[in-house]
Amino acid sequence: MTGEAPQAARVRPEFIVSTGLAVMVLGPFGLGYFMSYLYRAVNAVVGPDLVRDLGLSASQLGFLTASYLIAFAGFQLPLGVLLDRFGPRRVQTALIALTGLGALIFSLSHGLIGLSAGRALIGMGCAGGLMGGFKAVVLWVRPERRALANACVMAAGGLGILTATVPAEFAAREFGWRGLFLGLVILSLLAAALIFFAVPERGVAKATPMSAQIGAVARIYADPVFWRLAPFVASTAGVGIGIQTLWAGPWLRDVAGLDRTTVAEYLAMMAIAFLVGTLLSGAVADWLGRRGISLLKVMTGFTLVFMGAQLLIVLQWVPSVALVWIVFGMVGQAGILAYPWLAGYVGADLAGRASTALNLLVFTTASLSQYLIGWIIDWWPLTASGGYDPAAYKVSFGVFLALQAACLAWYLLKPPTVGRRREG
Repeated sequence: MTGEAPQAARVRPEFIVSTGLAVMVLGPFGLGYFMSYLYRAVNAVVGPDLVRDLGLSASQLGFLTASYLIAFAGFQLPLGVLLDRFGPRRVQTALIALTGLGALIFSLSHGLIGLSAGRALIGMGCAGGLMGGFKAVVLWVRPERRALANACVMAAGGLGILTATVPAEFAAREFGWRGLFLGLVILSLLAAALIFFAVPERGVAKATPMSAQIGAVARIYADPVFWRLAPFVASTAGVGIGIQTLWAGPWLRDVAGLDRTTVAEYLAMMAIAFLVGTLLSGAVADWLGRRGISLLKVMTGFTLVFMGAQLLIVLQWVPSVALVWIVFGMVGQAGILAYPWLAGYVGADLAGRASTALNLLVFTTASLSQYLIGWIIDWWPLTASGGYDPAAYKVSFGVFLALQAACLAWYLLKPPTVGRRREG
C-alpha cells in the first residue's frame, strides 16, 4: 500500500450517475442491512418468550444471544476475501439465504443446541449486511460520493432497529415467536432474490490462489496506517454499539429513574436518532468533501461530539436525559466515515477485505464492552429496588471513555494523510 491512488479506485465513467440506478443497485443491499439489524435486535423482544416456553436460564439465554455475535465477528475475514473474489451480489445473496435457513432452524427448535445453531447461522448470514453494501458502493459509486452512499445503506439498519421494537412485538404477540421467525424466513428469501435478480453483476475478480488472498489480509493488518486509524474507530463505534444495544436501557432505569414504558420510548428515540444521524453524517461529509474537508476530519469532529455526550453520561450531569442520549445515538457511529476513506486507500480490489478487517475490530470491541461493562457493574451490590448502583455506571462507562480518549490521542499523534487527496 502506498500513498498513490490505485488504478481501481480512480473515477471511471461507468460509475453511478443516476438516482434510479443508485436505488436499483444500493436499495437491495440496504434491505440486506435492514435484515441484519432486525435479526440482531429481535431477541430483545422474544427473549422473555424463550425463557417462558423453553425454560431457559439467564446464562443459557445469554449464550444463545451471544452465538449471533460470535458467528458474525468470526466470519468477517473470510467474508472480505469472498467479497473481493466473487463480488457483493453473489456473496450477499448466499448469506441472506443462509439467514433464512438459520431462522427456520430457530423457529423449529425446542432446545438450546438447536436454537443456538440457528442463531449462529443467522449471525453468519448477517455478517455481510453492511460490508456487502460497502463493497457495492466501492464498485458503483464515485469515490467522492461514497460517504453519502455508505450512510444511505447504513441508515437502513436504523429502520431494522425500529422494526425490531413495536412491530416485532406485535407480530410475536399475534403469531408467537415461532410465527415471527417463520415470517423472517420468507422475508430473508425475498431479500436474497431481490439482490440476485435486481443487481447487475460487477466486482468478480480474476481467480487468485487462496494464499495470495489471505496474504492481502495480512498486509492490511501489517499496515501502520491501518493501525493508526483502527483503534480510534473500533473503540468509539464498538463502544457505541455495545452501550446502545444493551446498557442504555438499564442506565435509563437505574440512573434516570424511568419506568419500563418510558425507557422503551427513549430507546425508540435513540433508534430514530441513529437513522437520522447516519444520514446526516454522510450528507455533511459529502458536502464538506466537495469543499476540501477530508472524511477523517469530519469523522473526528462528529466523534468528539459523541465523546462529549458520553462524558455527560459518565458524570451523570444530564439536565436533559432525552437530549444527551439522542445525541449519543446520532453520532455514535461516525466511525463509518472511515470505511470509504480506507477503501480509497487500499483500492477497490482490496476494499472488501480492508472493510471487514476493520469491522472485525469494531464488533470485537462491541462484544467485549458489553461483557466488561457488566463485569464491572457486578462489583457493586444491587440497590434496594433491585437495580444496579449508579456509581457502577460511572466507573464502567468511564473506563471505556478513557479507552476512547487514549485511542484518540494515538490517532492524533500522526493522523493518516496518505491516499487520494480528496478522500484523505
